[in-house]
Amino acid sequence: MTPEATALALPYPRLARAIAELLLDPQVRVPPRLVQPLPGGGSLFVMPATDARVAITKLITFVADNAGRGLPAIQGDVVVFDAVNGRRTALLDGPTVTARRTAAVTLLAAQHLAPRTDGPLLIVGAGVQGRAHLDAFIDGIGLREVLVASRSAASAEALVQHARQRGLSARRVDDADAALADCPLVVSCTPAQAVCLRGRPRDDAFVAAVGAFTPRMVEWAPEVVRDLAARGTLVVDTRDADHEAGDLLQAGIDVAALPTLGDAVAGRLPRPTRGPVLFKSCGWAGWDLAAARCATAG
Repeated sequence: MTPEATALALPYPRLARAIAELLLDPQVRVPPRLVQPLPGGGSLFVMPATDARVAITKLITFVADNAGRGLPAIQGDVVVFDAVNGRRTALLDGPTVTARRTAAVTLLAAQHLAPRTDGPLLIVGAGVQGRAHLDAFIDGIGLREVLVASRSAASAEALVQHARQRGLSARRVDDADAALADCPLVVSCTPAQAVCLRGRPRDDAFVAAVGAFTPRMVEWAPEVVRDLAARGTLVVDTRDADHEAGDLLQAGIDVAALPTLGDAVAGRLPRPTRGPVLFKSCGWAGWDLAAARCATAG
């Protein structure tokens, strides 16, 4: 499928439901992903997953500084097979799947864990993931107001204009830390090459930390993460985060002791009633399998 066709096959509310259904499916199998360093400093990701009916492999490269080359940071495909007869049934655009399933995971987490979902939403990082999360929150929870912070004023203004075209009240902010006081919903989706957030989120905040997906990547200052752990609840997307959640690992958090999104979906983790929630997303091939199931349903 083209990027446009892949996006049309993955509407955010339906994709979030597909992710929830996958988390409850005992036949899903997701081996550890292979991350192969590339000579130029990027990485090749090989991410297989299967259930009783569908098998997929996502093959993508991630090169953080590709913007300077006029290229996207993520490139590749998701190959979909019939798990019974081995026939290839679809080829999905990898960057589109990655953007939409990541935002849909955050949407699902907000639906289950956020103390409140009325916004405003603060988006830190105005790239592909910033736009995907904005659209997911509009489509999934009826978001009406957004603030955008980015190192690039042009990127921030472009996302603000997209939000306004979708009917939202939107504005750019230069100080993301100061804006935390006004926003009960926060998504950080930066390149995660250095700490960019040092402010203290609100007591009723839902914070989704998306950008860092390796132990060395980081967006949130360690002292902020420790403060969130003391005041509220930390939740990870899957157990793969135990060795990948850079924001948490660099703060000295015992990640293996934290609940997962699957616990929330299955009812083992009630909606938190005290303090802020930090949801740490690292990525998992199961999300790509859910996207493949969603895109090929019917």
